[in-house]
Order: sequence, then C-alpha cells, then structure tokens
Amino acid sequence: MNRISRNNKQALLISIGFLLLTVLNLNNVHANSLKNLWKDSGMEFGGWINGGATYNANNPSDGFNGAVTFADRANRFQLNQLNLFVQRAVPSEGTTWDIGGRFDFLFGTDAIYAQAFGISAFDENTGEPSNRGNWDLNLCCNSTRTYGIALPQAYLEAYVPVGNGLNIKAGHFYTPLGYETVPAPDNFFYTRAYILNSGEPFTHTGLMGNYTVNANLSVLAAATTGSATGGWDGGFDKQLDNWGGLAGAIWTSDDRRTSVTVGGTYGETATREPWIMYSTVLQHRITPRTHFVLHHTHDWAGKIFLGDRIKNTEWYSINTHLTYDLLSDLSIGIRAERFHDRDGWRVFSPYRILSATNNKGVSFAGNIPFISAPADYYAVTLGMNWKPARRLKIDWKPMQKLNIRPNIRYDRADGIDVAFRPFDGRKDQFLFSLDATIPF
Repeated sequence: MNRISRNNKQALLISIGFLLLTVLNLNNVHANSLKNLWKDSGMEFGGWINGGATYNANNPSDGFNGAVTFADRANRFQLNQLNLFVQRAVPSEGTTWDIGGRFDFLFGTDAIYAQAFGISAFDENTGEPSNRGNWDLNLCCNSTRTYGIALPQAYLEAYVPVGNGLNIKAGHFYTPLGYETVPAPDNFFYTRAYILNSGEPFTHTGLMGNYTVNANLSVLAAATTGSATGGWDGGFDKQLDNWGGLAGAIWTSDDRRTSVTVGGTYGETATREPWIMYSTVLQHRITPRTHFVLHHTHDWAGKIFLGDRIKNTEWYSINTHLTYDLLSDLSIGIRAERFHDRDGWRVFSPYRILSATNNKGVSFAGNIPFISAPADYYAVTLGMNWKPARRLKIDWKPMQKLNIRPNIRYDRADGIDVAFRPFDGRKDQFLFSLDATIPF
C-alpha cells in the first residue's frame, strides 16, 4: 500500500490551498469583469417598492373606496407596486448613434390598472364578448382577487443624430401625455386623480419619435396599434391592423420655470368608430419652492353601447396641483379636480371589479356589482412628502430615498339628472391614507 509522507501531505495541502485560492481569485476576477462589462455597457437594473393603507371614514361594507383607484381598498394595507426594471438609456442629443431599451415588471394591487386592457371584455360598440389579448392579462394571482402582474413597458429605443436629435421607441411604453402616471415615485400623492384612470391612456403599443426642435420646443408623434379603444393600452397580439396616432409638443421657457405640454390621440374601436382625446398640461415654478400645475383633458368616443342605448359619449376633466417645499426633505401639496362623466361610461364603483371582469361577465376581484351613472365627480386631496433619511440619520442605503406620503382626500359625486351614490350608498367620503415608496 502506498503511503504519503508527512512532508508530502503538507505539500499536497499547500497545493490544494493554492489551487482553491487561485480558483476563488479567478471567480472574483470573472465576477468583477462581468460587473464591469455590465457597467460599461450602460445597462441599469433598478426599481421601487410602494405600499400603504387607507382608512375610509364611511367604513364601507364592500371594502372598497368607491370610484377611487390605486389605493382602492378600504381599511387595509396594500402592496401597490413592486416594480423591477432593466434598461439601457440613450442620449437625447449628440452626434453618435445609440441603441437601448427598457423592460418593466410590476407586481401588486396596482398591476390591474397598468395591464394592456385596450381590448375590453365586451365590445365598446356592440356589447358582445371580445377576443382579448394575452400580453399581460391573467399572468397570475386571480385567486388573490387584488394582486397581479403587469408588464407596462417593453421597448427598444434608438437615438438618431439627425438635426438636433431624434429618439425613437418601438414596443410597449407609458403614454407621454398627461401629468400623473402609474409609477409611484413619479407622483406627489398616493391616490390618483380621476383624470388618470378614466380620462387618459396608461400605455401604448407602437412606434414613437421625439424630436428636439430647439432649446424651447420638442415635438413627438406616434403610430399606435393593438387596441380597440382608440389606441389606448394596446397589446401585441390582437387588433394589430387597427392603427391610430398620437401627437404632441412640449414648450419650455428660457428660464425653465414654465412648460406647456399639448397633445392628443386619434384612434378607432374594433368596429372603426372614432375615439379622440386631447390633453394640456401647464406647469409653472412660481417661486423656487412653489410649483403649480393645471391639467385638462377632453375626450369623445363614437356610438358606444351603454346597455339600453347606443350614443356618442363625452367626458372631460380639469385638475390642479399646488406644492410647496417647506424644507429640503419636506413638501406639502393640494390637488383639486372636477371630472365630468356625461354619459356614466368612464367612472365605475368599485373600478377594480370592472377591470377584473372577463368576457363571460365574471370578475375575479369579487362578486360585488359595479355601478356607474352620468355624474360630476369632485375630489380634493391634501398631502405631504417626507424623505426622513438625512434627518433621522438613516445610513442603510436602501432607505436613503424613502418617501413617506400622508394624504387626506375628500370625494363627492353629483348625479346628472339622476340620484347617484357610488361610495357604498353615499354621495361622498373622506379617506385618510399613509404610504411609503423605496426606490432602489
């Protein structure tokens, strides 16, 4: 039997140790190389977590906050958004071609409002069951009633060094129109205005270009598809021959204190009836600490099936924001809105029940009947943004960008020539909410 001498054993152990150190070092070098390669490529991974709770003074028996969306569950916590993204941003100026893109994954109670539901469960003009798309509808979680997954952005982007610079997106992306938006970090308030959920598109599918005319003006235009609702919220596998358009312009003053965004969409339903909207957003920095926003939309849709009749529908909204920076880490704000739903076709209570309804009339969000009626909706929201990391000396990096938002909101609905009580049998309601957003 061969035996290994003591010296040979020591030499063998030293060799094995050296080999392990070499392998570990190579792994570290490889990991660092991959990390550097990822960084040098311009790729970025990030996201945010947003969740909160809302107390409804009416204590509604159905558990919903009436026609309010995004923070729609009463007296309970919601994980609204766990959003992950990977992107490679491209410049908006320069002399060199560049290619990038972005993909977003959204999980939470807000997912249902960000899905590509541009083909409704029932046809807008006939009321017949629709053949819906499969981009991000019903990916998971129907058994939870409130949680789901959305893929709100998936696009390629190119920078073309033509003139002052042209950016082109191709795929599925958030709308450039309006003021408030789906991503939680981009909004001052936890709840959203009616104008976002009921008056504007969330996303588009198609091709969009943005061109810088000069230091004050940029213009954009898009061809949209995959939708039976005027080019709104389209997907990738249905209604791809139903093309629509989007156009807009953004003007900014020389001192960068004032901007005006004007734009609109034109598209058609599945039966080729027109669907039109325009949007205007005025923003003005009154003082270095005071920011004012005035936002207006107006929409029309032709020959809509309303259950007992078919008619042309119309809706519009005007809302305003005023925010003030009290301290470097503390801001206060107020938002006021009037939303006119002339035909009772845009605002539903609870909205989640309608959004989760399939083409058999079954809603996985619950068996509570949703209601609507011609009405004017009024909402006033008081809110605060507090970023406490520096003041509380929080050193943990993930908490450095923590934003806490307490809100108080009042809603009221006045029926147009009809009695209407959409807030669990009442005309109005008070909401008290608190949420937190952690970008990473």
